[in-house]
Amino acid sequence: MLGVSLKLGFDRYSPHNLQLPWKLLQIGLLIFPLSPFLGAVSIGFATLFSWLRQNRKIIHTPINQGFAVFTILLLISSSLAVDKPAAFIGLFNLLPFFLVFAGLSALIQTGNQLKRIAWIFVIGSVPVLIMGFGQLFFGWTSQLQILVLDVAIASGGSPPGRMSSVFMHANIFAAYLAIVFTLGLGLLLERGIGDTSTSSVLRWGLGTGKTNKSLLRNPYFLLPLILAADFAALILTNSRNGWAIAIVACLGFALYQGWRLLVGAVTGIVASVLLAAFAPAPVAQLFRRIVPAFFWARLNDELYPDRPVALMRKTQWQFAWSLTQQHPWTGWGLRNFSALYKSHMNIDLGHPHNLFLMLAAETGLPATLLFFGLLGWILFSGIQLLQKSHSLITENRVIIFSYLVVLIEWLLFNTVDVTLFDFRLNTISWLLLAAVSGITYHYHQHDARKHEIGDRKQG
Repeated sequence: MLGVSLKLGFDRYSPHNLQLPWKLLQIGLLIFPLSPFLGAVSIGFATLFSWLRQNRKIIHTPINQGFAVFTILLLISSSLAVDKPAAFIGLFNLLPFFLVFAGLSALIQTGNQLKRIAWIFVIGSVPVLIMGFGQLFFGWTSQLQILVLDVAIASGGSPPGRMSSVFMHANIFAAYLAIVFTLGLGLLLERGIGDTSTSSVLRWGLGTGKTNKSLLRNPYFLLPLILAADFAALILTNSRNGWAIAIVACLGFALYQGWRLLVGAVTGIVASVLLAAFAPAPVAQLFRRIVPAFFWARLNDELYPDRPVALMRKTQWQFAWSLTQQHPWTGWGLRNFSALYKSHMNIDLGHPHNLFLMLAAETGLPATLLFFGLLGWILFSGIQLLQKSHSLITENRVIIFSYLVVLIEWLLFNTVDVTLFDFRLNTISWLLLAAVSGITYHYHQHDARKHEIGDRKQG
């Protein structure tokens, strides 16, 4: 399957001097879920070679200059932190990834590269999914953590009863699954772009479209099966955050393709679950007859009653905002929230389950606003590319849209959790940001050159 799926007619990446880093990036991404060390080494060399061969372009790109300013603000905040060693250690969750972002954004510049990366994500998720189902239904467990492999599987999940596979927590696994699911949907829709009806997309996915190729020779035959397994695993993570962003993905694609019936169906299902969870008792009881308790009880916390007040997100957010108000300019320092929260609440908590509030409390409001301004600019530029660029072919529009949906999901997920502290997910997040930034910058430059040439001809 791998050999076939990586030869889907994607054209070669044109700049000859970037062929090596492009190959290293693909290898690193493929092995990354099961071997973060080897995957990171390969991705690191891809970044290094990209820097060496594109350093002038990287340095003069405005978004990279913005992250350089953000780096200076982080260093100032860390030097003024309450716990300076913890703050400087916390820089390693951010600064190296700015370099990765800058290098990979100069490397990833075409729609075909985005498709290739999406396929690698889908293929690489298969062993992770198998381990997740084995963990939950067959009690699989493993503590194989050496340099080459990192396959730590908690029997029954982490927390117990929630699928987490090789990730440290079910919520983090849910975020990973949502990324794979969204990119896989983009590939499926891109394949059936000639006819955007639901039946056409399914025919393409089952390998029965216009190509008359054998099912076994068509890797798209397996794509719906992988997506179905991914969606089932997402449900079994029991992650409210994961469920929400999966719904966002479905609605986003349905709206983009103009599938009004599907939009109505998804909206109706979501409304039914919400009414079962939060409506007044008579109405809620009516909907609870059709909505499984697994969903509505998880949403309103009846599935996990008697949770300590200190573990509730509202409490954490209020405390983080109070810290921000006390030190609004430079914050308390990275990784300082945990110790401050423990001294106040007498409970261990790694972060306040909101990236904006965490950064505001730890680095100050100016740095936080700059950081999210840069992220917003990347997202805005991608949306603008879809709306205004005349250089994009239709198939590339769909795959770029899927990446933009992933970024929106990532931002939404980080309003109720923080993905910064999981090495796998943090690396993947910066890769996706780099992919969107790289392709938008490339096409904007291309369109600008076309306009310049056109103006010269008219002159």
